[in-house]
Amino acid sequence: MNKSTHSSAPAQDKLAAVRRVSPSALRNREPLLKALRDELPPSGLVLEIASGSGEHGVYMAQNLPEIDWAPSDPDREVHGATSSWIAQHKLPNLRPLLDLATTDAQWAQNALAALARAPDALVCINMIHIAPWPACEGLFAGAAELLGENGLLFLYGPFAQGGVLAPSNEAFDQWLKNQDPNWGVRALEDVCGVAAGNGFDLAKTIPMPANNTSVVFIREAGAP
Repeated sequence: MNKSTHSSAPAQDKLAAVRRVSPSALRNREPLLKALRDELPPSGLVLEIASGSGEHGVYMAQNLPEIDWAPSDPDREVHGATSSWIAQHKLPNLRPLLDLATTDAQWAQNALAALARAPDALVCINMIHIAPWPACEGLFAGAAELLGENGLLFLYGPFAQGGVLAPSNEAFDQWLKNQDPNWGVRALEDVCGVAAGNGFDLAKTIPMPANNTSVVFIREAGAP
């Protein structure tokens, strides 16, 4: 669900003519890679929720070769372009795009069936503010089904913390609400409440460039 636009490309680059490009993904991918390298397990299966243009998945798979990266997105209008972009790179540790929406009560079961095993971690970049609140609730409910004890859920995006929004995020929040009144920058405390209700502890917040935050949740020991 990254905000993205169609790229213009020379005729010789057929892929670029159809794939979508997210300027924000180009800006934040290196800080995100550092945070993910520090927080993800050294190897295993990672399911990315709301992969958008697919650029993060490609970049992370290229730079984390021991991680098996599984991208997913619910926007069927961009599936063809995103799948072409992913397939073009032919990375052995980058799986085909899955059609998953966290507002679907069955999304975790569908993911498990498609992956043929439970993921070791979930990564969700720039989704919960560009989606209705039930998408956040569904994300944690499904993550609780998929992740075992000490399983990791990694969020990234803008957040209000302690009732405070950075000025740039105030403007962004208003812009989001003008696009859809169900969208908006979320209060981290509200997100943590949903997490706790699904058996996740807040492990760490990591300040990121442009007033964004990476948030790491860990599945509690003994959580149902």
